[in-house]
Amino acid sequence: MNLVRSELLKIRTTNTWWVFGLISLPLWALTALINWLQTDALASGNFGDVPADQADQVTAAQSVDSLAANIYTNGQFFGLLIVMLLGIIVVTSEFFHQTVTTTFLTVPHRTAVMTAKLVAAAVLAMLFWLVTTGLNLVLGVLVLNSVDLGSQLGNGAVWTATALNALAYLLWSVLGVGIGVLIRSQIGATVTGILLYLGGSIGAAIAISILAARWGEWINNLQVLVPSLASSLMVSGTQIPGNPPRWAGAAVLIGYAVVTGVIGTLTMRRRDIS
Repeated sequence: MNLVRSELLKIRTTNTWWVFGLISLPLWALTALINWLQTDALASGNFGDVPADQADQVTAAQSVDSLAANIYTNGQFFGLLIVMLLGIIVVTSEFFHQTVTTTFLTVPHRTAVMTAKLVAAAVLAMLFWLVTTGLNLVLGVLVLNSVDLGSQLGNGAVWTATALNALAYLLWSVLGVGIGVLIRSQIGATVTGILLYLGGSIGAAIAISILAARWGEWINNLQVLVPSLASSLMVSGTQIPGNPPRWAGAAVLIGYAVVTGVIGTLTMRRRDIS
């Protein structure tokens, strides 16, 4: 616990936490506006003609479970990016400020240090999730009542999506720590993380869409292998035709987090520190 408190103190005594907090708020507000407009369009059916091959997907997206889960997990896309970057900084800040040698001289058991960093990153991720979820509870009630669907707070799909969203935040913080261990440079790790997250999401979505049109709808199942797309799949609220099941997204993301955490721990133990 002392090591975890020490890691959290390192974050609290820098500008990192509140800078990321300030960045998160406008991003959350932007996605809130987009999701509000999307919910209104889907609930009212005011989005024009739908191609026959997409009718089932749109019908599923219009379901109460899907609409409620989407609005109550608002801000996930950018939120996960933020907690991943926090996980990266928990590690790379040691190298950036040249305190890593002191840390390992004070605590020679590197596995314990790595574990403390993972726990500290997870705590930060849960704090961001709690704040976001609190805002979403207010937003969700307003949006769903505005489209005459009620708050849906008694809907099990809402709480399942919210819990899976918490799991996604937790796992992405672990992925961030792993990236930070593998790439010591704070700038290098941060840029790499952003490119992998944003580029992977957009690039994979485009590539899968093109391949599916050429080779068949089964290609859409490959989206579950992309971490950011797997996260979105987890909180979809209902099964979308043509998409993998939600549990598959959770399983893949857990697998990435476990592999990243193990590789990060082994790398930290074996790498020379100067």
